Amino acid sequence: MRRSPVDTEKSARVVTRRGLLLGGAQLAMAGVLVGRMRFMQVDQADEYRTLADENRINLRLLPPARGLIFDRKGVLLAGNEQNYSIVMVREEAGDPEAVIERLEKLVWLDPENTANALEEMHRRSPFVPVTIAERVSWQDVSEVAINAPALPGVTPQMGLSRIYPLGSDFAHVIGYVGPVSDYDLSRIEDPDPLLQIPRFQIGKTGVETKLESHLRGEAGTKRIEVNAVGRVMRELDREEGVPGSNIQLTVNHALQNFAEARLAGESAAAVVLDPRNGDILAIASAPSFDPNKFVRGISVSDYNALLEDPYRPLANKTAQGTYPPGSTFKMVTALAALESGEIDTEETITCRGSIEIYNRRFHCWSRGGHGRVDLVKSLRESCDVYFYELAQRVGIERISEMARKLGLGMRYDVPLSGVAEGLIPTKDWKREVRGADWVVGDSLNAAIGQGFVLASPLQLAVMTSRIASGNAVLPRLVRSIDGVEQPVLSTEGLDIDPRNLAAVQQGMYEVVNGARGTGGGSRIVADGVRMAGKTGTSQVRNITAAERAAGVFRNEDLPWERRDHALFVSYAPHDAPEVAVSVVVEHGGGGSTAAAPIARDIVLAALYDGVPPLDAYPSSQRGTIRSRFDAMELREPQAPSEGRSRA
Repeated sequence: MRRSPVDTEKSARVVTRRGLLLGGAQLAMAGVLVGRMRFMQVDQADEYRTLADENRINLRLLPPARGLIFDRKGVLLAGNEQNYSIVMVREEAGDPEAVIERLEKLVWLDPENTANALEEMHRRSPFVPVTIAERVSWQDVSEVAINAPALPGVTPQMGLSRIYPLGSDFAHVIGYVGPVSDYDLSRIEDPDPLLQIPRFQIGKTGVETKLESHLRGEAGTKRIEVNAVGRVMRELDREEGVPGSNIQLTVNHALQNFAEARLAGESAAAVVLDPRNGDILAIASAPSFDPNKFVRGISVSDYNALLEDPYRPLANKTAQGTYPPGSTFKMVTALAALESGEIDTEETITCRGSIEIYNRRFHCWSRGGHGRVDLVKSLRESCDVYFYELAQRVGIERISEMARKLGLGMRYDVPLSGVAEGLIPTKDWKREVRGADWVVGDSLNAAIGQGFVLASPLQLAVMTSRIASGNAVLPRLVRSIDGVEQPVLSTEGLDIDPRNLAAVQQGMYEVVNGARGTGGGSRIVADGVRMAGKTGTSQVRNITAAERAAGVFRNEDLPWERRDHALFVSYAPHDAPEVAVSVVVEHGGGGSTAAAPIARDIVLAALYDGVPPLDAYPSSQRGTIRSRFDAMELREPQAPSEGRSRA
């Protein structure tokens, strides 16, 4: 059937309309695509270029060089050494266990370290590098580099690791560094990205941790190009980090070594201060340990040996340890009585060997008593009964006030771990802490440095410095940071009558140089360096009435842990003090026999800046002294190191 011209014309119009609609739709779609392409390729070109670069370019942090630590003469105490390590990125390795199996055929891997590394990999983000082995040889690095195609995700690296050239001498002062742990991260609210670097070292104890913010530095960055499987192709650019600050301490490395060597074989502590400005010249705790073992990874057996040693080598006894100061506290009681006007230097008290208060007998160390005693004699012969009488007149509050004025019962702001506050008791303290009222017997015990009173060797050195100088000196351990001198903390006067200070100073001089002084066996005979001091013996056990009746056991007849602590504080020269020293020998027995000889040797080593000359000692002792020095393991004096400066 033939279509009419009208129908044909209508059909043509319909087809033309549909074609126009279809063509328009196609043109619109093409326009959208073109617009989108322009938007992506022109308007958002930078964003997509960045995304593309992120697929082939990695940004990695570069650890900065840790700041160096020097002694007051510029000798290096903590430095950095090259350390080759092997790290792995789980994201790039694919199958870490399989890659490690291949790696083990090339270099030796410690099984325990490898297991820990695998565990760390699965605990951390897949893109975080994890150290598989460190302190590897250059040969091992070469083997890994040559076999790189078979070891995806594995990269040899060269970095810096901490080293302590003087070993155990400054272990308790400098401390040591170690890898960042989960515990470390948990204590930091906003951790530095540096802490995510594998095995990044931070301070764990001592100056290393207290001055971490100065020593750490700021991270650098490097951009590296990687291929499709994550293999590093090349380094594109690098921006080095900012090294940590150099720290110079006030300590003298040679004096520190002498003190450590002199304390060898004892559980003891010694602190040397300059009483003119508070500089800590030496601060030795014995026995010590090698901090390098902690940096490199101490073995279980070595660590257990340190923990199980009854002499507690890991404890810093100089600042952490607190002890009853014994008779070294008597200067505090004497000054409290003099300043309050309760006694003068000429008044005498009779000592018959004991005193009875409220049906309780308080004994003097001399069973027969000292007879009539004035202030100087009471210090020279360390008469307890004299100070029992002062305690009753003065009372604990004024004794405590004087103790704090002399620097006891304070936590000093020095960059050491666990600095102790000690304890200077009061009536309120006992009521709040012990739930009991203060009694007269408590005051008598406190007056001779027993009972509740506790002080650290650092505090005793400060007390001695203040008595020697008449100024409220504060201990200073940091001398400069990046060459910028740190201020002396205090040289204010003590607000104590100089005449009263002079009387106590005379008593301390008599202790060492008087005919019946308790420290006479440790006198110095060289002109111009005569020493003043005070012996102390603090009990660690109660002596029963039955034991007194039968005869008190000698210290050498008791187990070591039940023997008395031995103490001695001193300064020299007595007429123009340059050094103040405190020594505590745990369970050493008598202060005059155990602590005073050590303190004298350290005083002389400080004044002579080296091993003391024999003619500084009484002629009858020189043979013994020579043998002692010959047996001591002393280091040769170190030459100053050349360090960086940012000043």
